[in-house]
Amino acid sequence: MHTRFSDGHACHTEIAHAAIQASLDAIIITDHNVWVNGFEGYVQEGRRRVLVIIGEEIHDQGRQPQKSHLMVFGANRELSTFASDPQLLIDKVRQSDGLSFLAHPFEDALPTFGETDISWADWNVNGYNGLELWNGMSEFKSMIKNKAQAIFYAFYPQYIAVGPFHRTLQKWDELLSSGKRIVAIGGSDAHATPMSLGPLHRVIFPYRFHFSAINTHLFTPTPLSGDGIADRRLILDALRQGHAFVGYDLPASTRGFRFTAHVKEGVFSMGDEVSARAGVTFQIRLPHKAECRIIQDGRVIKTWHEREVCTHMTTQPGVFRVEAYIHYLGKRRGWIFSNPIYVRP
Repeated sequence: MHTRFSDGHACHTEIAHAAIQASLDAIIITDHNVWVNGFEGYVQEGRRRVLVIIGEEIHDQGRQPQKSHLMVFGANRELSTFASDPQLLIDKVRQSDGLSFLAHPFEDALPTFGETDISWADWNVNGYNGLELWNGMSEFKSMIKNKAQAIFYAFYPQYIAVGPFHRTLQKWDELLSSGKRIVAIGGSDAHATPMSLGPLHRVIFPYRFHFSAINTHLFTPTPLSGDGIADRRLILDALRQGHAFVGYDLPASTRGFRFTAHVKEGVFSMGDEVSARAGVTFQIRLPHKAECRIIQDGRVIKTWHEREVCTHMTTQPGVFRVEAYIHYLGKRRGWIFSNPIYVRP
């Protein structure tokens, strides 16, 4: 998400209050090519609060056409000076103990409004932590073929989200199957851009709407305490380890989702590695009855319908992840996309 320091249209405090109203625990603000120091910490509103973390979205502004945006979290320094070399940039993020995620890996151009395709282009890079599996603004751009559609979705954004792009899911599975640990996150890419078309005026889209839709849900070993430094560390560690899932919370809250692996040594969750030696029992718990499927190495191996609890056993190694789908506004839509559990030989 972005503020007035780049191409957003609100200040940090305004965005924080929108996040509080949406009942978020934390937000990471990533302005383009500028690390805005001085705004990290908790913002309070009555008894409610949200933790603001400052990151950065970096790309080579001299490159034509624009490509390969990298989100940087937790580096605590300006790194856009290394933007011309994506591998060097990723290396510098790691040296700074930060995290890097490929932003909107696949994104369509929007010629109606002069927007170019800003997909990730440099697939030979290594050492990044993950990728943005589902980007709210990228999906909006992909659906706009003319101005009439733009007007409709501007006024009815709840009809937009269907799920991550198939090519992004496919690329993620390809990377996971190659042996890489790639953490998936969801992003709003919120700008709250005011748009006008003749007599029509609309904000595309308010931060508050974005925060009620595509979110990254994290699992931390202890609850957030209110200590900004300690809680920031918990959040970044959960992102680093892949203890997370992407949830589309507008149709129904995804809070309460669990995907766990039960083995002789104990119970493990998303982002963890377990041994296949004595067999693995996967347990999936959904917040509501929905369609659920478990995927091994990019291939759907079992699907359940209208279930809240699903169980699957295996003795085979592989990378296992879960997808759940829900019907909303007359369409089957992506609801939950877990990070993998890695079953090793």
